[in-house]
Amino acid sequence: MAERRALDFDPIAEARRQWKRRRWPAPTWMAAATSIMRAQQLVLREVDEALRPFGLTFARYESLVLLYFSRSQALPLGKMGDRLMVHPASVTNAIDRLESDGLVRRVRHAEDKRMVLAELTDEGRRVVEEATEAVGKTRFGLGELSAAEADQLTGIIGALRGRVGDFEPAGELTVPGGLPCQ
Repeated sequence: MAERRALDFDPIAEARRQWKRRRWPAPTWMAAATSIMRAQQLVLREVDEALRPFGLTFARYESLVLLYFSRSQALPLGKMGDRLMVHPASVTNAIDRLESDGLVRRVRHAEDKRMVLAELTDEGRRVVEEATEAVGKTRFGLGELSAAEADQLTGIIGALRGRVGDFEPAGELTVPGGLPCQ
């Protein structure tokens, strides 16, 4: 992949300036939302690069990690879609690919034979462990942030996620280290 050159200006700051000049609504929030989306693209590019030697995309890697952390290392496809916040067709596509690569297998639920589970294989466990080492070396695409900055970012985005109903916060939302999110 060709190395990307840094722009000589901040396109989000310029968009915000133009937004304000035209008196369009919510320039502060537009800049914040656009910053999240642009950062997501930059992070995803670096993470996908680390996962490429394993034949994984971040979506397939997330599926493997989700299975790895489940009690039985197997989950119904519908539950995977809910937890990953993706359409059922996207889960099916990811599992199809992972299954063809020998990293997961489809099995019937022990009690409800109508339910199909994706189950991690031994090869899937090996690959997810090695891929996690590779992605960890990039600090998940956030290597330019200090641990404190990464914690602060997690707290701020966690506050947003909790407030919009992504999860039910247990008490006041705080940034790691105990600082409340306003």
